[in-house]
Amino acid sequence: MSTTSLPTPAHAAELRSALLAAGFTADGLLDLLGAPAYAALARSETVPALRATRAGGDGPLASLVRLFLLQQPVPYAHAERALPVEAALADGWLRRDGDELRATVDVRPYGGPDGEDWFIVSDLGCAVGGAGGIGSREEGVVLGVGGASTTLAGITVRTPVGSALDVGTGSGIQALHAAQHATRVTATDVNPRALEFTRLTLALSGAQQAELLTGSLFEPVGAATYDLIVSNPPFVISPGARLTYRDGGMGGDDLCRTLVQQAGDRLNPGGYAQFLGNWQHVEGEDWRDRLRSWVPRGCDAWIVQRDVQDVTQYAELWLRDAGDHRTDPAEYARRYEEWLDEFEARGTKSVGFGWITLRRTDAAEPSIVIEEWPHTVEQPLGDAVLAHFARQDYLREHDDAALLEAHFVLAAEVVQEQVGAPGAEDPEHVVLRQSRGMMRATKVDTVGAGFAGVCDGSLSAGRILDAIAQLMQEDAVMLRDRTPEAIRMLVEQGFLEPVARPAQ
Repeated sequence: MSTTSLPTPAHAAELRSALLAAGFTADGLLDLLGAPAYAALARSETVPALRATRAGGDGPLASLVRLFLLQQPVPYAHAERALPVEAALADGWLRRDGDELRATVDVRPYGGPDGEDWFIVSDLGCAVGGAGGIGSREEGVVLGVGGASTTLAGITVRTPVGSALDVGTGSGIQALHAAQHATRVTATDVNPRALEFTRLTLALSGAQQAELLTGSLFEPVGAATYDLIVSNPPFVISPGARLTYRDGGMGGDDLCRTLVQQAGDRLNPGGYAQFLGNWQHVEGEDWRDRLRSWVPRGCDAWIVQRDVQDVTQYAELWLRDAGDHRTDPAEYARRYEEWLDEFEARGTKSVGFGWITLRRTDAAEPSIVIEEWPHTVEQPLGDAVLAHFARQDYLREHDDAALLEAHFVLAAEVVQEQVGAPGAEDPEHVVLRQSRGMMRATKVDTVGAGFAGVCDGSLSAGRILDAIAQLMQEDAVMLRDRTPEAIRMLVEQGFLEPVARPAQ
């Protein structure tokens, strides 16, 4: 594990003020670099950004980009125009290299959900948009912002809570988000360096400090319970625990299973636990049954599989992530064989990736929804998560007879598409499509399309079906009998929203 000393946050407030004054923000970077160079930097391609900073001359913003994102030396005089250099040197953010200065850590501007200007501090070269990508690193390297961390931040429920726990905090991204709506934040990590980076991230972002505890999974917090638990764990299914940031040290997907199973006892009533994870698709086993067995008693669950890779794709992805493809070909082949041997021994044919959300409930029959949705979604989805569980509550409380007495409206973001041959009198089928949130689409029959189209809250579902039966010359009783299942599906997926019954 790396033993490199890290900066202290003694003058973090002064440093933050200087960064903001220089325009070292997410918006400021885009303005300086331009969209193509900004996008290239996110791919760890630094040449366009270097050209842009040269065009920016020796101004404060260009100097800060070269220092903290591109890992380039900057003359002392140039850095002095952008930063309180002596304080930054004393605290360890910079080091001298002759007449030039170099950064000791990556500092990446990060825009908060409400326009906040935050900064994520990580190991050199390990922020997305840093120089050189991740590649081959020491065991205890601490990463910055990546696609997984922003995904988790986007799906997390953001209601005000008394307590929040970030398990495996890394550089503190989830703890930083939680600090905006939780009275008390606790962050844990098995890597002590990660906790120090979290301290720096929070301080440089002007956020409240968290309680920082060293240890694996829930071990550091004992029996404490929380209103919100989040984790972007080291979920990679790998042969051994080689890199702390990705390899959990347990066999197969046991780390994710353990995290999910133990979360239930750490949640307060009504509390949420939200994770990213990988899971094995094992020969002869339905992956949904595997995940269903993970859900702890007393919890509702919504699990969404976003992607599946066969074992060769998966091994190649993580071998490249560690820079193993740049090593000796024989060494690369040996490591590749190790991954395939591990999968073969476990009967793993592919690996799924997705989101897991738990909610503590006292319902006699918890709701467990496990689905595959690899299509585009609109982040942030925290409100969509809340709405999903609210709909599960509603459907639990309403049997088929109650649904027929209920009133519904078509959700505002839903549009109807008719699909068929050009010039045909009737469409082959009708599709309802959401333009927000999960952006679902579902086929409906003529009855379903007609029902959804007239749901404005004024008539009960049963009365609408009676009218449709009369128009289509169908038996109204039979239509009432067969339609509640379709209504239930449209409510569950968010196409229809229940409304209060109009006053008589």
